[in-house]
Amino acid sequence: MAEIVLETHALTMRFGGVTAADNVNFKLRARELRCLIGPNGAGKSTFFKCVTGLQTPTEGQVFMRGHETTHWMPHQIASLGVGIKMQTPSVMDNLNVFENIWLAARRFYPSDEAGRKTTEMIERLALGPISRSTLGQLAHGERQRVELGLVAVADPWLVLLDEPAAGMSAEDVDRMTGIIRELNKTAAIVIVEHDMQFIRSIAEQVTVFHQGAVLMEDHVDRVMADPQVRNVYLGKKA
Repeated sequence: MAEIVLETHALTMRFGGVTAADNVNFKLRARELRCLIGPNGAGKSTFFKCVTGLQTPTEGQVFMRGHETTHWMPHQIASLGVGIKMQTPSVMDNLNVFENIWLAARRFYPSDEAGRKTTEMIERLALGPISRSTLGQLAHGERQRVELGLVAVADPWLVLLDEPAAGMSAEDVDRMTGIIRELNKTAAIVIVEHDMQFIRSIAEQVTVFHQGAVLMEDHVDRVMADPQVRNVYLGKKA
């Protein structure tokens, strides 16, 4: 069995009288790709924020490769070799593509090595034609690819992505799918996503959240065929 690289024990997050994440037990193995799905308010984003250090759970624990990271900040979690992409862009609009990715690489590598890693990442993501363009000039799909480059340039062993396909064209989604599959050869990946076409194209195992708890975990085809999931997530009658 592959190593467990991410695990939560009874993870719970309460906001006053509202339980946004309810006793979530979760395991992710090395080089596994898992999509987290569920309707708005199901708890998947709260779970994601607790795992990435944006929020500290009320109860429970988070472990990454055996390190308890429950009370860690996002930059501390990233220092373990974890790549995190939030919904809110983390790019610098006044710098160009090369400069943005180089700065991300420079956090982990000496200057010359950061330059080499940046050049390789730009080629890998097909960003060459826009590598000297400032981020503020780019289309949404291009910016999303750059953000993924910021994550991937450090060669993470775990990648956490929050809605990477949001607002993208079909062509951009296809390109993003290929990039994520390439990343998955060396890294375990967790994706929070709403785009079901994207999920079907990228995922095998899916975790469904409902009312803060895990409703079910299974292969994407079995999950989407399940009457309970259809009622809860798709709003369809079984």
